[in-house]
Amino acid sequence: MDPVLIIAVVSVLLGALIAILFFGSYFGKRKSEVQSITKPELQSNPKKQTKPHQLRKSHAKAHSHSATDKDQNKRHHPLDLNTLKGHSDAVTGLCFSSDARSLATVCADGVVRIFKVDDASSKSFKFLRINLPAGGHPTAVAFSDDTSSIVVAFDTLNGSSLYMYGDEKPNVPNETKQQPKLPLPEIKWENRKVHEKKSILTLVGTTASYGSADGSTILASCSEGTDIILWHGRTGKILGHVDTNQLKNTMAAISPNGRFIAAAAFTADVKVWEVVYSKDGSVKEVSKAMQLKGHKSAVTWLCFAPNSEQIITASKDGSIRIWNINVRYHLDEDPKTLKVFPIPLHDPSGATLHYDHLSISPDGRILAATHGSTLQWLCVETGKVLDTADKAHEASLTYCFDIAFSPNILECNCCCFRCTWVHPKDAVLFHELHASSFLKMSCKLLQ
Repeated sequence: MDPVLIIAVVSVLLGALIAILFFGSYFGKRKSEVQSITKPELQSNPKKQTKPHQLRKSHAKAHSHSATDKDQNKRHHPLDLNTLKGHSDAVTGLCFSSDARSLATVCADGVVRIFKVDDASSKSFKFLRINLPAGGHPTAVAFSDDTSSIVVAFDTLNGSSLYMYGDEKPNVPNETKQQPKLPLPEIKWENRKVHEKKSILTLVGTTASYGSADGSTILASCSEGTDIILWHGRTGKILGHVDTNQLKNTMAAISPNGRFIAAAAFTADVKVWEVVYSKDGSVKEVSKAMQLKGHKSAVTWLCFAPNSEQIITASKDGSIRIWNINVRYHLDEDPKTLKVFPIPLHDPSGATLHYDHLSISPDGRILAATHGSTLQWLCVETGKVLDTADKAHEASLTYCFDIAFSPNILECNCCCFRCTWVHPKDAVLFHELHASSFLKMSCKLLQ
């Protein structure tokens, strides 16, 4: 036989033998490993059976702890008191009632919600739900003569409308002791196509108390065009109409006593009109009164001081101005700039940002201002920042639709202000400000 063939056969046999030995050893080890794993499962040792449960318990505790941490993180700021949830779409406007016990919100889902906010720290809030007509969305809301009637600005493809909802007080027989169920509010008056096909940007109301005014509620609707209409809150009657002639309106406001209307528009000037009342208390006319000149760029927002004698404006020129409008304008006396403050808000590059909205506290000492998701409180006397809430809302969108202080509430001889602001993403945030703590901060800033 050929020696080469013999060597080849022997090599193959040796290789096969080595392979058999290798794989036999490998599978033997795997079998012993599998047995070592399965034996504890077959044993009935209670101590070993409790370990998985103990691990699950510890995991559950960790999960519970993380949930608690998450709840803590929802408080964006120490002044963050509560969040009103339940809206299924963007909240586009809000308004406190005159007694500060109710808060009305309008939402892009076509629903008005009137929350009872006697206790703003409550875990849940009762609210009245009013479904608006289909085919549009609400943009603003204001209370009318009392807390049981509201006016809603409503936009459709055919134009803007105003609806006043109110309820009738049920007649209760004297012998009936059980309190009847209150009926849902119904439409008391409506006005369609009030600004042609222009949207209503702001709707504000106040009690007319200046001079011979009869104390009724008056409302001002400001369109995205150039017109502003003054309404009687109870009847829906048009009381006056003005045109800003400034290309495009931004917003309008009424002074707390119902004497003045001021508008911020496309230009740097603010126009002010006076509501003139007749001897019988009704509105006689709305006449041009004065113009605030001094800003170098467009005014983004304004608000009246509680005494109706000053106006605070914020501009894209990076400044805040406080104006004295208690002047004899009919004798050509111009309004005076009392104070000018730089806006204390900057982007990462150091450029000054502008404020989107302003709201002043009932005592006139604190100014709340927003830019995107940032909320600041300023001292009106000095313009210094009292506090800042960065990313004050958890929503991904970063535009504030509205902001408001509640009317003055006296509790234990301490003024308590409830600053509320709206953000797209179905939530309304409460920030409770105790005047005593802020006044201490203001005093330090004045030193």
